[in-house]
Amino acid sequence: MTRTGYSMSFTTGGLFRRESLLLAELYLTLKDWAAVRDAVVAENLLQARTRRTLTRVCSEVVSRLKLLRPQELEFLVSAGFRDQGYVLWLAVCRRYPFIGEFAAEVVRERFLTLKADVPAGEFDAFFNRKAEQYETLDEITPTTREKLRQVLFKMLREVDLLTAGNEIRAAGLSPALVTLIRRGNPGDALFFPDLNAM
Repeated sequence: MTRTGYSMSFTTGGLFRRESLLLAELYLTLKDWAAVRDAVVAENLLQARTRRTLTRVCSEVVSRLKLLRPQELEFLVSAGFRDQGYVLWLAVCRRYPFIGEFAAEVVRERFLTLKADVPAGEFDAFFNRKAEQYETLDEITPTTREKLRQVLFKMLREVDLLTAGNEIRAAGLSPALVTLIRRGNPGDALFFPDLNAM
């Protein structure tokens, strides 16, 4: 199926590590995403100030976690802090192809060509290239575009693939996580600067 555009609804939050771990653990118990949503909303498990925020964050986190295979969800809840971040990054890249392509086509390419950083202008150039393919990106306001860049760079920092100064860091995935990725979809390795797809 050909994609007609990108989902660009990642302007809120970031990696959502705490929320993701809570919902993943709940799912592994309930085995039903609808039941997870119901429990989160009924008991305000994310401790949100408003019901609207609660449902929005829950929906966002579930939309990402649903894209992880059962083995990846199990790994997520038992892994160390660093690997947990990488699994959540994997889920984000699957949920938002724009982010996954930015990771592969900009961050990874710059790393492999020995360019040490990702200047903010690289986001703009990437966005403009994609807007030539997908007209819906032209409808995004400059303010929203800036917010998208801020959130994307924030997530890259949260997962420690970028420093505060936007320098690229090699990923430090454990051998167990590398094996898990390669057994699932080897192309997902491209979301990390220094992994090779097999």
